[in-house]
Amino acid sequence: MGDTLRKTAVTPANHTTPPAKFSHGVRKGNILQVAGQVGFGPAQPGQAPAAVGPGLREQSVQTLRNVQAVLEEGGASWEDVMMVRVYLTDTSHFAEFNAVYDEFFADLKEAPSARTTVYVGLPAGLLVEIDAMAVLG
Repeated sequence: MGDTLRKTAVTPANHTTPPAKFSHGVRKGNILQVAGQVGFGPAQPGQAPAAVGPGLREQSVQTLRNVQAVLEEGGASWEDVMMVRVYLTDTSHFAEFNAVYDEFFADLKEAPSARTTVYVGLPAGLLVEIDAMAVLG
């Protein structure tokens, strides 16, 4: 039996263009996968994407906002998120990131999802990347 559900790219209007051939998010049926987002501020015409600042706190908040923008563009919210994956560049950032994460989600009645945190290399100046998977409906 063939799959008749279409994949739809999801890109908020103020997001920067991805550096390779991928979308900020993809929705198929009631599944929305948000690609890894980083702490880039809104796209500025004629300017290269840039992190909102050098610190973990400011990059983490912007990254979470960027994930949220993709969720909303795809018809989802944090309440629909089943899995969040966090990529940090330094193990010493774990506690600070958790504090920012808890603060960001302070108004939610439940934890937003299951979560995994791993340590990776990211392009120069970037300290955190986050992706998410949501199930709608």
